[in-house]
Amino acid sequence: MKLRRTMLFMPGNNPGMLQTAAVFGSDAVIFDLEDAVALTEKDAARVLISEALKTIKYGNVEVVVRINPLSTPYADKDIDVIARLKPDAILLPKACPEDVAELDKRLTKIEEEMGFEHNSIKVHPLVETTYGVEKVYETIKASPRIISVLLGGEDLAVDLGVKRTKASDELLYARTKIINACKACKVDAIDTPFTDTNDYDGLIADTLKAKMLGFTGKLSINPRQIDTIHKVYAPSDAEINHAQRVMAAKEEAAKQGLGVFSLDGKMVDLPIINRAIHTLDMARLMGLID
Repeated sequence: MKLRRTMLFMPGNNPGMLQTAAVFGSDAVIFDLEDAVALTEKDAARVLISEALKTIKYGNVEVVVRINPLSTPYADKDIDVIARLKPDAILLPKACPEDVAELDKRLTKIEEEMGFEHNSIKVHPLVETTYGVEKVYETIKASPRIISVLLGGEDLAVDLGVKRTKASDELLYARTKIINACKACKVDAIDTPFTDTNDYDGLIADTLKAKMLGFTGKLSINPRQIDTIHKVYAPSDAEINHAQRVMAAKEEAAKQGLGVFSLDGKMVDLPIINRAIHTLDMARLMGLID
């Protein structure tokens, strides 16, 4: 199990941030060649990211590069240069099944040329169009490289022709459709960033909503958001304690030959046991328990 509670965007044309990317504490960093980089700086940013991938060790942090959309004149060079340096994953903007299939084909060709293991370069599709939302299940199925789907709320709101709001009611359909597809395909679902970097109460509320809906993590655009998102995604002491008690009761019930048992007067069956296992797995990954 790989934690992706936070995936932090970093401009590909900022050498200082590329050098210090691992110190911010996010589970993944996304070096951006698209929105954060002006058209006149695309080539320079690609060179900077290339040098960073060659020379800097990022430890356990997942390193992802957001390329430009396949419909742009920059994508071909992005793929050819970046894939040969084998980042952990490539983020595909404006994702749809056709583009994922095309990217998969190009990555396979590069892996063969470079002698890389097949499907070793993973892909995170960024769903940010109405077409992408409607086709999200097919997008996931278009390549075995897919390990998560990311929601881009800002561009999606533009495509919907609606105003982006802090309450994010305009994203409810997209959020639930993406989550359901991801759960069905057993890949991570990563929520859209909260763009007001000074509103911590708003960030907490938005992250709590994302967690409640089923997102496994959240995109972030500022390092100051990382700790807040991690705290929301961490199991509480009460949740950990209850999960431990469920597992202890399960062991005792097994000794008595019982498949279903009660705890605190409530029946405990397989879904509750599985939830307890998941809670304890997450707590261990986050270093909250041994």
